[in-house]
Amino acid sequence: MKFLGENPFYTLLLLTEKPGKWPRWSLAPLPLALAALAGLAWASAAGPAWGWATAGLLLVMALADWALLSFLPRSGSSFGPVQPPFLALSALRGLLAVAAALLARWGAALPWALHGTVQLALWFLAAYGTLVEPFLLQVTRLEIVTPRLANPGGPLRIVQLSDLHVERLTRRDRALPDTVAGLDADVMVLTGDYLNTTYNQDPQALADLEELLAQLEAPGQRYGIWGSPEVDCTHLLRPILEAAGITLLEDRGVELHTGRYHLWIMGITCSHDRAGDAERLRRLVAKAPPGALTLLLYHTPDLMPEAAALGVDLYLAGHTHGGQWRLPGFGAVVTSSRYGKRYEAGHYREGNTHLYVSRGLGMEGFGTPRARFFCRPELVVVDLAGQAGADPTPRSQARPGA
Repeated sequence: MKFLGENPFYTLLLLTEKPGKWPRWSLAPLPLALAALAGLAWASAAGPAWGWATAGLLLVMALADWALLSFLPRSGSSFGPVQPPFLALSALRGLLAVAAALLARWGAALPWALHGTVQLALWFLAAYGTLVEPFLLQVTRLEIVTPRLANPGGPLRIVQLSDLHVERLTRRDRALPDTVAGLDADVMVLTGDYLNTTYNQDPQALADLEELLAQLEAPGQRYGIWGSPEVDCTHLLRPILEAAGITLLEDRGVELHTGRYHLWIMGITCSHDRAGDAERLRRLVAKAPPGALTLLLYHTPDLMPEAAALGVDLYLAGHTHGGQWRLPGFGAVVTSSRYGKRYEAGHYREGNTHLYVSRGLGMEGFGTPRARFFCRPELVVVDLAGQAGADPTPRSQARPGA
């Protein structure tokens, strides 16, 4: 629990879970009070009829929000608590209604119909973010051509899965094995956060994760690392990953000869102690066999400055979820990286080091809404190719923040 106190982001997330433990009926007075307040504001600004219409609209929208959030677990879409997102939506609706009434009172041209349209649009946006986008799985392909590799044949293909955050198996999870099988990976890597934080000790979630991992087949090697220490309960997950044939890299490296390429794959266990994790990285880089291309697996992108200084060739990370909620033209609203938006999602290059930060597959836990906005779940395919005299500049199909 010490870590939670040191990380404001996770402390805030932990607080969001508290309302999820309240009785559902305890939130009933909230939409009633907000409807009354907004109705009075509109009555004062535009007359009693508009006040009654506003109060009625907010009560109908509250029922629609409750129905949507209650439908999510019943449909197998997600399994978070209803109360916290309902509380947030109700508060937002009340603020919008009162703000619209104040604008009308001050003479601003804001017809009541426009306010009603915004309230309705908010429901459709919530429905899209919870029922549609979390299941629009994207396969992002990145090709890196480097003279550090010989060119004995086709490229070496690495498939990255990150941030599964399994609660229960959804249709996204059930479609994953077939998608992975069709990618013909030479190496498959998993970069942490296997269960949703809220379910990280839940027997059914553990059984569902075991079922999913057992179906993830790749013709080549499979490697995994641990995610955030407060998410991955290693004593529960270790037997599941090992039974699935996944080699865990816990502060160690492995030398891999594929018959075409020579790799040194390093896995660092994420402790969120940057200095300690960076020191373990330095020791592993020093052990790299001469001539081997170095691949770093670390849950967060926060070791990028150190990896670039050490000349790591390729660094695969996750953790940020790409922000999970993004704004067009701005990108992630918030990330859990100590560097903020610097490495929020996508492909970055510093010196000769290439970093890819996956948006991940699952969603944040606790009491947060299980929703994605402009941030589709992602599988990453990296093709490493060697070519004599080739331009080492990568040809990326996934730009930073894309």
